[in-house]
Amino acid sequence: MEPHENTGHPRRWAILGVLVISLLVVVLDNTILNVALRTLADPVHGLGATQGELEWAINSYTLVFAGLLFTFGVLGDRLGRRRFLILGLALFGLASLLSAYAQDPAQLIAARALMGVGGAAIMPVTLSIISNVFDPRERAKAIGVWAGAVGLGVAIGPVLGGALLEHFWWGSVFLINVPVVALGVVLVAALVPESRDPKPGRVDVPGVLLSVVGLVALTYGIIDGGEHGFDRPQVWVAVLGGLAVLGLFIVHELRTDHPSLDVRLFRVPRFAAPVALVGLVFFAAMGVMFFGAFYLQLVRGYSPLESGLLFLPFAVAQLFFAPRSAAMVRRYGGRSVAAVGLLLTATALGGFVFIDADTPIWIFSALGFLQGAGMANIMPPATESIMSSLPREKAGVGSAVSNTVRQVAGALGVAVLGSVLSAVYRDHVAPAVAALPAPVRDAARESVSGAYAVADRLGPAAPRLIDAANDSFVSAMHWAAGVSAVVAALGLVIVLRWMPGRPAAAPGATPATDRELAGAA
Repeated sequence: MEPHENTGHPRRWAILGVLVISLLVVVLDNTILNVALRTLADPVHGLGATQGELEWAINSYTLVFAGLLFTFGVLGDRLGRRRFLILGLALFGLASLLSAYAQDPAQLIAARALMGVGGAAIMPVTLSIISNVFDPRERAKAIGVWAGAVGLGVAIGPVLGGALLEHFWWGSVFLINVPVVALGVVLVAALVPESRDPKPGRVDVPGVLLSVVGLVALTYGIIDGGEHGFDRPQVWVAVLGGLAVLGLFIVHELRTDHPSLDVRLFRVPRFAAPVALVGLVFFAAMGVMFFGAFYLQLVRGYSPLESGLLFLPFAVAQLFFAPRSAAMVRRYGGRSVAAVGLLLTATALGGFVFIDADTPIWIFSALGFLQGAGMANIMPPATESIMSSLPREKAGVGSAVSNTVRQVAGALGVAVLGSVLSAVYRDHVAPAVAALPAPVRDAARESVSGAYAVADRLGPAAPRLIDAANDSFVSAMHWAAGVSAVVAALGLVIVLRWMPGRPAAAPGATPATDRELAGAA
């Protein structure tokens, strides 16, 4: 018998189910579009979008989503989390409908940006509501289920997208969101209780504006650099300008008497260490997902649906291990569980260094399963440590910080590791394309997909170019995987040095106090 009464909401597990549905639709949309890019570029069966327009169809969502996450987490705490969740779902559904029936690439880009607004309203409040409806003794288990849903959404997005494209037109990858969102709105209104910060104080308008400007500029610079290279001045103006504005945000938050984010929390190890850990893990993981999709569809020749199915072991591992991580944390402590998770993740990422064009494909999926198992034992204890360091009424801030770091780190991972991939590929493939005419030579050197497009016009010489492009891409993939493994290993150092060694949400645990904040300075 438990010594203390459970303070959770009577319908908390049903509420968690509703939140998982709300979360899945957002996470799915981050991955489902990737498999539709070739179709969207087709002038007959799609929109005839150029490469730049396709990039912006993805990045308009990411840019708005990352820029507004923190602000919407703060506003959700003030104005009501259920209200924000319903508003976010409604916007997301409307934007999905507009995306499905877009008549040209510009309309699709604008609709995707609106979808980013809805997603930014949904994501942080799901975690905030979990913190408010669950007793601290059950919160870690609930966050494990939440983290499993994130992993599931990342992996099944390509599968669902591939299946839809095989049977329906391209707009179906967006239209499928609409009935799910409608169901979510009804269930949220019926089951989820309203909650907000009872003492919100004044709105920190300068802080909110600085956070939006800084995050948008930084994310834009990262995305632009990843697409077109980091050797251009405008990229560094955006990146350094964004960092400078975020620096001003920190200075302002330290000086104001009503901060939207108490930056002193970053002096507390059980808040700062897991935030850094979340960033490093998603930097490494999203980079691998990026080059893995190209490897499967081009080097190995699998269809979008088959490629998605080969990523499923990652989702299965997440779904199985994430809900069980809370019990592991209670038994062994957050530091030990996260350390083992990082070892598994780093090992899996390092394993991709040895994948080549002829490796049995089950090895690729086995490494995905190992990576999923590792991440399933990193994210729940890290997220629980972040959320438990704040009082319930400030849950939106913790959720927003965690999700913002994850989103920006994921974009940075794709940009940086994508740049490593491109640079190594160009260097290795150069001798094989040197004799080609200038226009097609540049296309073949730019990317492995460009080499495949050029090969279609080369006749008998095509197999030689394809082999050279595949070998060059695999070599580049090895370098990107190696960098990912090193980044994950750096996370292990953070865990062993700063993560708490006992459960952050043990009975009697309290959020960070002023004394703890002062002592950690």
